[in-house]
Amino acid sequence: MQIAARLTIVLLSLIAVSTARADWVRREETIMGTRIYVEAWHEDPVKGEQALDAVMADMRRIDALMSHYKPDSQISLINIHAAVEPVAVDAELFDLIKTSIHFSEVTEGAFDITYASVGYLYDYPRHVRPTDAQIEAALPGINYRNLILDAERHTVKFGRDGMRIDLGGIAKGYACDRGVEILKGFGVAHAIVTAGGDSRILGDRLGKPWNIGIRNPDNKNKVVLTMPLSDVGVSTSGDYERFFDEGGVRYHHIIDPKTGRSPHEVRSVTIIGPTATDTEGWSKGVFIKGPVEGLRLIEQYPQMDAVVVDRNGKVWYTKGLAPPK
Repeated sequence: MQIAARLTIVLLSLIAVSTARADWVRREETIMGTRIYVEAWHEDPVKGEQALDAVMADMRRIDALMSHYKPDSQISLINIHAAVEPVAVDAELFDLIKTSIHFSEVTEGAFDITYASVGYLYDYPRHVRPTDAQIEAALPGINYRNLILDAERHTVKFGRDGMRIDLGGIAKGYACDRGVEILKGFGVAHAIVTAGGDSRILGDRLGKPWNIGIRNPDNKNKVVLTMPLSDVGVSTSGDYERFFDEGGVRYHHIIDPKTGRSPHEVRSVTIIGPTATDTEGWSKGVFIKGPVEGLRLIEQYPQMDAVVVDRNGKVWYTKGLAPPK
């Protein structure tokens, strides 16, 4: 009886191992002040869970490095000291700041991490906004050209007083791309990594595309359209993410570097491209440029596509996404 019982236990163990193989693993946490969601397919769910652990740990690391809300982050140290002296930072952060300057250049200044020179004056949860006088006083601090970078020493300096930077418009996309690279290192070939409105898709969904919905700006339970996507980055920036309404005006977190105020020609922009770093950087720029100028600009980059919902609810598309007539 003992031998038979042991054989039964071994058999049940083998069945349990067999049925546990090859499955989707999922994880959701709040990091960087937003919802982080990871879903991945792995032949061994135990290794899959380890992969998710590694992704979430890296998300927390990036948050600690780049969050302007954390007083000991390197971004906070830049904002405190860089007007006085060069601030040495990790190569990773230095490179992402350089990347942000690239997006400032290709979006003709519509994307600019120095928007924080005015942006810090807004407090959306408390419905606090700067006065016109405060905006005018702080506006000269917005200009990416006043970021002085030393590639050899990995230092950042501000070219004038009153400057601040905020990587919130690109760091989440970067974190999603990092997450996908980590998953690849664990042998994952099918996954999605999401941070707020930014996602990086790895492969397809086992022979089917991932269906990504663009939400209706006025109703989070409805979508404007659904896109079947595989192996791309995708980012949506909307005026409904962080905002408050006052006197019939919406004050939201996307700030026009030229005015220090929220633009209102667009409700949401969704960008599809090779990486989530690309798509997040472009989404803010196209939002600020507006549907006509924004799409004109992004049409110059064949690897990129865009969907824009304007203030009247009209949906605009780049040529690669436009529905057949």
